[in-house]
Formats: sequence, structure tokens, C-alpha cells
Amino acid sequence: MNRTHEYFLGIDVSKRKLDVALLHGGKSRSKVVDNSSAGHEQLERWLSAQGAGAQTTQVCLESTGSYGERIAFRLADAGWWVSVVNPAQVKGYAQGELARNKTDRSDAALLARFCERMRPARWEAPSLEWRQLRAKVERLEALKAMRQQESNRLEAHSVGQSVDLAPSLQEHIDWLDRKIAELEKDIKDHIDGHPTLRADAELMSTIPGIGELTTMKVLGYIGDVRRFQSGKALAAFIGVDPRRCESGSSVKGRSSVSRAGHAAARHALYMPGLARKFHETGGETSKA
Repeated sequence: MNRTHEYFLGIDVSKRKLDVALLHGGKSRSKVVDNSSAGHEQLERWLSAQGAGAQTTQVCLESTGSYGERIAFRLADAGWWVSVVNPAQVKGYAQGELARNKTDRSDAALLARFCERMRPARWEAPSLEWRQLRAKVERLEALKAMRQQESNRLEAHSVGQSVDLAPSLQEHIDWLDRKIAELEKDIKDHIDGHPTLRADAELMSTIPGIGELTTMKVLGYIGDVRRFQSGKALAAFIGVDPRRCESGSSVKGRSSVSRAGHAAARHALYMPGLARKFHETGGETSKA
């Protein structure tokens, strides 16, 4: 825990703008900038004018998708202490404060207070090769989802009054198949071209039930596993850590996984894990 920080910056992210709140000495200042390179430069100038620097400021924003990545990467690469937190943590903190208002400005102020009170851990920005891998994997999954949608439409249009649309759909499916194959090869080449990625992929391939496509997804979604201090921390990131439901002498609920982590990574591991369990139990699986 770092106690040298004097300023706490909360950033509420949206597609077009960043609402920020800077907390210092019990006083809060607010500003709105565009979520663009020019807006990010404007934010840095404003922070400097307020006396907030990289060594004295902790930045906090929620992990809510790609719109916040540019500012998070920019500040982290420049040496700022950036914390990217689970929205559920901030929501719980807001409930504890009995917060009644929810606006972009109030959310930024809430993040600043959360940052000052909880001092969340520093976010380790992934290296460029990990960022590129994740982008490629996410694009691959988007193409596969699109192919499945078109395949469903083809099945529906192969009968009935709209059968004339089938050739167009098939043409698009064939194009998607080519693009998927090209991107899978691109991802393999990307992994092979970086020693750390290649070593991790080779290590993952030794795990029973983990194939080449799962390896791509897991590496892309999880990133460098060395950033996790323990296996429990990795399990919590994925959302497969146990969740107990017991209270007093009367509540004895069934334990389950928390599902409070990275959904895409969890989904990528689900079928390999199920297949491995099926193999180990000789074809018998639990009702879970």
C-alpha cells in the first residue's frame, strides 16, 4: 500500500468523454475532457496546473471495456500509478456510502473517494505484444460469432419464401471462413515471433485438454500470468474461485464459483475443463 499519494484522481469513462474528479486535502475539483488524444493531453495539462504529478497521484478507473484503455495505457506508460478496478467493488463502496445520485460527474467523484479510502493495487499495463495478441484474439472471436449468426440465417433462409438469399449468405460465410483462417495463422505467427509468448504457449500445450485455439484465447485474455502473485489470484481474475454460501446454523447453501472475473477467459476454459473432467471420470460428470 502506497501512502505517499496526496492526490486521487477518479476517471469515469464513456465513449466520447472523460469525467474526472481530483481529490486533494478533502477538496474535489472536476473537469470534462474528450476521450481522444487531444483530450488526454488537455487532462495532463490540467493535472499539472493543479499540482498533481505522476509521483504524488493515484488514478482510479473502472474496468469497463476498451473506451478506458487508451487513457489507462497513456498514464501507466508515463509512470502514473493507475488502478483499474472491478465495477462491483465500486458499486459496493457506493452502497456503503448510501450514494443516491448517479451521474458521470458523481461517478468520477465516487471513484476518487474510493481510491483514497481503499488504495487499490497498481495496475500492470501489458506489454505491446500482449496488447496486440488480445486485440487479434478478440477480433477472431468477433468473426466467429458473425459466422455463427450468418450460418443460423442460412439455415433459416434455406427454406420458405426467402430461399433466394441463401447464395449471398453462403458467399459471406465463405469469406468469413477465409478471414478466420488468415487471422488464426496471424495469431500463431505472432505468438511464435515473441519468445515469452511462445514459451507460455508451449507450457500451456502440456496441460491435458488445452488445445491450440484455447491457448490463443487464454494467452490473449489473461495476459502474462507472472503478474499474479498466486494461483488463487489467477483463479479470482478468471472468476473460478469458490463462493461459499453459509451463515449461522441455518444457511447451508451449495458452494459455487464466483463468476466475478473475466467472463471470456472463463468461457474459453469451460469446454476444455469439462472434456478433461469427462475423461477423468470415465464419462461421468456431476450435475453441476
